[in-house]
Amino acid sequence: MLQASARLLRLLSLFQAQRYWCGAELSARLEVTGRTLRRDVERLRSLGYPVLSTSGTAGGYQLGAGTTLPPLLLDDDEAVAVVIGLRTAASGTIEGIEEASVRALLKLEQVLPSRLRRRVTALHSFIVPLAHAGPTVNAKTLTVIAGACRDHHRLRFTYHSRGGAASERAVEPHRLVHTGSRWYLVAWDVGRKDWRTFRLDRIDPGLTSSSLFAPRQPPDGDYAAYVSKSVSYAPYPHRARVTLFASVETIAERVPPSVGLLEAIDQHTCTLHTGAQSLDVLAVHLALIGVDFRVQEPAELNDHIRRLTERLARAMC
Repeated sequence: MLQASARLLRLLSLFQAQRYWCGAELSARLEVTGRTLRRDVERLRSLGYPVLSTSGTAGGYQLGAGTTLPPLLLDDDEAVAVVIGLRTAASGTIEGIEEASVRALLKLEQVLPSRLRRRVTALHSFIVPLAHAGPTVNAKTLTVIAGACRDHHRLRFTYHSRGGAASERAVEPHRLVHTGSRWYLVAWDVGRKDWRTFRLDRIDPGLTSSSLFAPRQPPDGDYAAYVSKSVSYAPYPHRARVTLFASVETIAERVPPSVGLLEAIDQHTCTLHTGAQSLDVLAVHLALIGVDFRVQEPAELNDHIRRLTERLARAMC
């Protein structure tokens, strides 16, 4: 059985790992009686931790929000993940979070055991980031939208289209999707009565939340797939549906979600939905994937590939 001080740390770690625990399950995890568990909970409360409790046969405990942030207890893998994440965030796509990331990183690295510091150093030494020149997202905007998604609050904001035109939107926000270089909000547009994706860097920071809404089923059954469809081929003047003669897992390593939407046909074949500004770009992109393919639509893409092939063959003479 754990000693009292070690047991308190273990209890605090369990509270931070899961929002709610029933009393019987906590007692079993700590290998103590219900009476001892109640004493340990009272000790945490005396130390300033707001542990909430409910009584009865289904009663339990949860760690509430206090006036200060309690110490976080991390295992080795969690600590390494947080350090790498903070280093990445310090030079990432979220505007205004860099300084806070550096401060948190300094606090964490100064208390890392030497064995973990070596792991982090080895990992980070071989990570070479490319310079980021794209748009960044305001950190406050990101947290406000994430909170509205969690709490099911409608949002109102000014949105700027690709061409720069501004429009006022009222939406029911459901999910944030990150493609690696862009942040997108998937939301039900109240005015247009349909699902829409919104690039966060085009949303004005002065957004406001309002009434509650009832969550809807995800569009097309999956938020990430809907964003992939919205950004990879729906906006383009030339869209294609192509059968690729390779497994969807193989193609997923070569075609990111922001470039095309993949659907498995069988173990050796899949369908790619993709788009581009011109048929030339589509033809070259399909050729560079590196597997055999058959264009299902549009028919003009087949004609374009045939003419391109003939031109390339003449160049080899």
